[in-house]
Amino acid sequence: MKVWHLTPDAPRSPHRVSPGERVTLLIGTWPIELGQQVEVVYRVEQADGTTRQGTVAATWQYNAGVNSYWRAELGPFDPGDRVSYLMEGHGPNSHGVSDVASFRVGPKLYLALLWHQHQPVYKELAHPTQAGSYRYPWVRLHAIRDYYSMAALVAEHPDLHLTINLTPALLWQIEDYVERGATDRALDLTLKPAETLTDGEREFVLANFFDADWHNQIFPHPRYKELFIQRREGRPFTVQDLRDLQMWFNLAWFGQEFRKGEVTLVTNEVASVNRFVQQGHHFSTADMEAMVAEQYKIMRAVIPIHRQLQEQGQIEVSTTPFYHPILPLLVDTDQATIDRPGTTFPPRFAHPEDAEAQVQLAVEAYRRWFGRTPRGMWPAEGAVSQAVVPFFARDGIHWIATDRGVLARSGRWGYDVDNPDVLCQPYRAEEGDAALSVFFRDTQLSDAIGFHYHAYPDAQQAARDFLGQIQERFVRPLRSDEDRILTVILDGENAWGAYREDARPFLHALYTLLEQETAIQTVTFAEYLEGNARRNIPPHPPAQQTKVYDLFTGSWIDENGSMPGVDLGTWIGEGEENLAWQLLGEARTLLDHLRAAPDVAPALFTALYIAEGSDWFWWFGEDQNSGNDPEFDDLFRTHLKSVYQMLGVSVPADLNRHIVPHTVVWSFVDPVTQVSSGDRLVIRTNCPGTLTWWPDALPAQTAEMVPVGGVMAGVCRYQHTLGPFPADVQEVHFIFRCTHVDCDGQDICCRPDKYTVQVV
Repeated sequence: MKVWHLTPDAPRSPHRVSPGERVTLLIGTWPIELGQQVEVVYRVEQADGTTRQGTVAATWQYNAGVNSYWRAELGPFDPGDRVSYLMEGHGPNSHGVSDVASFRVGPKLYLALLWHQHQPVYKELAHPTQAGSYRYPWVRLHAIRDYYSMAALVAEHPDLHLTINLTPALLWQIEDYVERGATDRALDLTLKPAETLTDGEREFVLANFFDADWHNQIFPHPRYKELFIQRREGRPFTVQDLRDLQMWFNLAWFGQEFRKGEVTLVTNEVASVNRFVQQGHHFSTADMEAMVAEQYKIMRAVIPIHRQLQEQGQIEVSTTPFYHPILPLLVDTDQATIDRPGTTFPPRFAHPEDAEAQVQLAVEAYRRWFGRTPRGMWPAEGAVSQAVVPFFARDGIHWIATDRGVLARSGRWGYDVDNPDVLCQPYRAEEGDAALSVFFRDTQLSDAIGFHYHAYPDAQQAARDFLGQIQERFVRPLRSDEDRILTVILDGENAWGAYREDARPFLHALYTLLEQETAIQTVTFAEYLEGNARRNIPPHPPAQQTKVYDLFTGSWIDENGSMPGVDLGTWIGEGEENLAWQLLGEARTLLDHLRAAPDVAPALFTALYIAEGSDWFWWFGEDQNSGNDPEFDDLFRTHLKSVYQMLGVSVPADLNRHIVPHTVVWSFVDPVTQVSSGDRLVIRTNCPGTLTWWPDALPAQTAEMVPVGGVMAGVCRYQHTLGPFPADVQEVHFIFRCTHVDCDGQDICCRPDKYTVQVV
């Protein structure tokens, strides 16, 4: 009998087989012979260990040259099935058998989604009492909108698995509110009877209690919008108006689920402010106290819901070095990557012991909160370097994550991060005896959620676009037989203020699509590394990972105005940033000189470690603008002053001088009428748009408003800075034209009115 040949590499479509898909084989045979038959013999080993086998006849398609071509279909198959098969052909005078081929049924791509939750330390450590010790309310307000609800939303989608990163600095501050009696000034003035407010306190309330997204948090509520217009038009506020403002500033920050109905928390308490939303106005002091009590219920439940979902295996809780420092800069500022023309290094700061302490403190706190050692960390701002690998590995951290830009600049020649097979895998980073896994996030998809999808009029459309991008950019181009994982990491709190309804429609739409998608499976990072038999996820241990050589010193961001490629220039290199590093270094040197140690003087080092946080340095310099840079400057210097005050020594004069220049802010809720010629005038709005301005009778100029802030408060602002003005200028005139997607041209912030500020 003649030997009949089958092609050894019969194409399989799709190559990676997802649950529910049928598999098509195109089989070639030669020579051509009448009476031939081809069949596929297959064997399926199912996830539960049982097996089944069968035979499928192939159908002839066409002849070409000396070959015949046949088509066979297998499947569909279930998740976790392992399928092996061979092709067998025979004719009247011939017979042939192919080699065995196999595949595993599973997702074409794993998706690791991480929401990062963080706030810098707003507490004044030297404040004489816990009450009023916090300058700003953002920890409390984000807790009632984001920190509990982001976890609770995941629980509503049981087939979804993801990671939530909670920084120790954030959880420590929440604890400060619910366990140690700490409050912030806005909270104290919320609870103070409106009729007893001093003139200064009234002005603070009027200037700060509209600090919310106008279109999504103020205008949807008739009474809040009414108060906004009243303030803008300069009409006086009665005691009742003030009391209603006290209430609505807080109500607008509650997540919509608390405003619309009752929520049974994991602590078994029931939280709701629906009755106050329905009431709308004429609130009493007792109403205020009852509303604040609802806030404390939610804050008390933040850690418990994350602990519960982690114990159930649906989420992984990762963490960050305690006070959110840029770890490579603590190790050695001289090794920083700064490539913006004109930038320089500050006096050298090199304290690797502080970097190690920040990691150790985070791990110790995590064990206390969650009863286990964290598996992974999102380093502050994704800032990594080869030198910091041991600090994580020595404390039992199995994985860290950073940006694709770091991988692109690692190694001698860099890595081709545009190739999904290169980007979509964890790498093994080694330094000496230390090793751990590193995941590299996709910047474009992460930014799409953080900065773009809020502008989509339809939440379903935005969610479909996200899935479509994954299919187009990653699933279809994959060519490897190896498992691949796509990493998406972004801020999980501040973006939602720009979304309609606190982004709940978008998140529900996204989570539902991800649950339904068989080609993409969501995982936590630890789940991918260690495997999860219940979900048919095999382990992917470090021994199987490719080593990444010379992990680049970089972060997720490429500093504005620098050479292409991620760097650390956002936190170092400009004059303001370098002065801050100098002041930090002087305080650190004093502690060394006095032989102070963290175990002997922990309060001293707490103040120092807080000052080492990334948040202050982010806003120094011209590359980033919060809209509140002077406030962050004050907080940074306040933390450093605490070091000297605790030591009982004189505070250096430099710490009493501003690092950031003084500005005067004009806004719709606080429209200043004059500015000194030596000051800068900042025109600030909550809407995007253009500003046209002209001094006296000079020609007008027009510029786009620059987006600022949004990182701490989650309030996206826009502004343009004018001045300082020459001594002969007497007036500055300007017109703001709103370009918000929902602008109807009727709201006070959207009408193109002319405004004038006197220059004195």
